[in-house]
Amino acid sequence: MTNALLIYNARLLDENMETPGAILSVEGKIRSVFQGFFTDKATVEALAKSVLSEDGIVSDTNLELYDAKGLTVTPSFIDLHVHFRDPGLTQKEDLESGLKAAVAGGYGTVVCMPNTNPVVSSFEAAMEVKNRGTKLGLANIFQSVSITDNFEGKSVEHLNNLDRENVPLITEDGHEVASSAVMLKGMKIAAEKGIIVSCHCEDPDLAAAARPHRIDALKLMEQWHLPAWGGTQIDTNEIPVDIIEKIDSSLTEANELLQMAEDICTERNIQIARQAGCHVHMCHVSTVGSIEAIRRAKQELSDEAADFYTDMADAAYEAGLEGRAFVPVPAVEHGFSVTCEVTPHHIALTGTEEPNIRALVNPPLRSEEDRLFIIDAIRDGTVDCIATDHAPHTLEDKAKGAPGFTGIEASYGVCNKVLVKEGQISAKRLSQLMSANPARILHLNKGLLKAGFDSDLTLLNPDENWIVDSKQFFSKGKATPFEGKTLTGKVKAVFISGRQVF
Repeated sequence: MTNALLIYNARLLDENMETPGAILSVEGKIRSVFQGFFTDKATVEALAKSVLSEDGIVSDTNLELYDAKGLTVTPSFIDLHVHFRDPGLTQKEDLESGLKAAVAGGYGTVVCMPNTNPVVSSFEAAMEVKNRGTKLGLANIFQSVSITDNFEGKSVEHLNNLDRENVPLITEDGHEVASSAVMLKGMKIAAEKGIIVSCHCEDPDLAAAARPHRIDALKLMEQWHLPAWGGTQIDTNEIPVDIIEKIDSSLTEANELLQMAEDICTERNIQIARQAGCHVHMCHVSTVGSIEAIRRAKQELSDEAADFYTDMADAAYEAGLEGRAFVPVPAVEHGFSVTCEVTPHHIALTGTEEPNIRALVNPPLRSEEDRLFIIDAIRDGTVDCIATDHAPHTLEDKAKGAPGFTGIEASYGVCNKVLVKEGQISAKRLSQLMSANPARILHLNKGLLKAGFDSDLTLLNPDENWIVDSKQFFSKGKATPFEGKTLTGKVKAVFISGRQVF
């Protein structure tokens, strides 16, 4: 029996279209996309059966019809950066709670970071996580592998056993590879295998210098019961002004060092990647300096490509082949390329103002100048995608200063409100950032509403306002700076390979 799904009476949205329509999925692949006002069930069912008849399968097909009732159907989101804490830290999150949170947030594919216990540092360990996650039948899952064995910063030999299809990305996220020589070795292996090197750009020495300032602040925050995830849960008017000033001053000193740490290592990792000829992906970019470094690198790549094709045209002219078609080849030697992600919290929140100066995350929430610069970089195409850096902690660990927020269930509402509803970008551009571009980076057949693509589909109400209540999250992590905030845009249903999972 062939399984087919027809979603009709919908508004179709991807990076290329925003139009009324219907979409037919057969055996987990998009078969046809129909543009127009398909509101009548009998009419659209007849249309679907006509297509299935062309394929010779109409009589042996279980056709499910789903009335979207005018809501938006978009390719399911793809998150290049989540922490599901499994194995070893499942009191914070496990695969089941993390994947339930993912689909509730509209995500069809996630890439898990390796900072678990033990660290995921082998192909076998990555596949064990991936296979367990796949069996749950929720979102698609990839498990990344650490760049250095066990995050020890020395050996990269384990990378020789990886393959891109199963492990498309390696990272030391939560850490930085301190040795440039070791990073170069890891990037060279990744380049040979076509694997992405995702970088947590943070100079370790500067990060160490920032740590005492954070510790000083955290001691006072614990003493005065100030949460380490921002928001407005505590009335700071009840706390002596000098205490608030000491906390904020210590955090400001830490953040200034961490800003320098990010900028320095972003430049370093770009240069090493160029030498290695690998695809480097910058995690959670948060500063003006880092965005500028990435923009320069992309411009240099663009200039090199333009020069290459100019040289090809000149050579063709000199050889008497002017006007004849030629097959283009990669313009950049060794395949060096740069992509980057930004997070919803760095898009939406300013970290130098009350109360979010005390919302602890790595990298820290930045200044308003940095935040607006990130939005400019989203508009001009420097930023490739949005990734959540979903980092759940127990409330006890968060109160002690564990950096990071739970984020995957609120991501769309944050980004839709701040970017689309406030007129910064179009809904099509947001779809590109959350679906099409991450799919391209991972070399997946996803992210577009197009025949032949995987039918991972998310049903949205982009106009629905809702209030964040972390008690309702599927994630075990409840610490979010968006607690109690009104967001715009709600996930209503998710289909993975044509099967409803949320």
